[in-house]
Amino acid sequence: MSRLIATWFYSGYLKPAPGTWGSLAALPFAYVLHLLGGPWLLLLATLAIFALGYWATGRETAGKADHDPSEIVVDEVVGQWLALWPVSYGAVFAGADVLRLWPGILAAFLFFRLFDIWKPGPVGWADRKGGPMGVMLDDVFAGIAAGGVVIVLAALAHLVLLA
Repeated sequence: MSRLIATWFYSGYLKPAPGTWGSLAALPFAYVLHLLGGPWLLLLATLAIFALGYWATGRETAGKADHDPSEIVVDEVVGQWLALWPVSYGAVFAGADVLRLWPGILAAFLFFRLFDIWKPGPVGWADRKGGPMGVMLDDVFAGIAAGGVVIVLAALAHLVLLA
């Protein structure tokens, strides 16, 4: 069970770039969660998957030299969902179909991947912590940063549309 969770239904074994595949695999789950309960269910699920991911990562890396093997992508799921949260909230707030906000979904995906790969500031700090918490936290910070960019881009887009 821990391997299923840690690799997010084995998407972490896809090559190349398993982190990108894990982020892509997170998208349909986020969509279903949004449809079932909006941004609040997405947020609750993110917290639950963070806890499960922490546990699964600990189990899968116990006694191994590599604390963050590439096939573990549950951390990308958590980060990707955090990056998508403003889009989910915006869709409910506007009474819009979330898929109509596809530029926000695309931005959330691209900026999350950018911050997860680049590892600026707190993302890199968390990554260097090691252990299951470091594995999970760097993607939390990358997801929060990407979500912040999504909010700024949405605000700019609405300013342009209103002008």
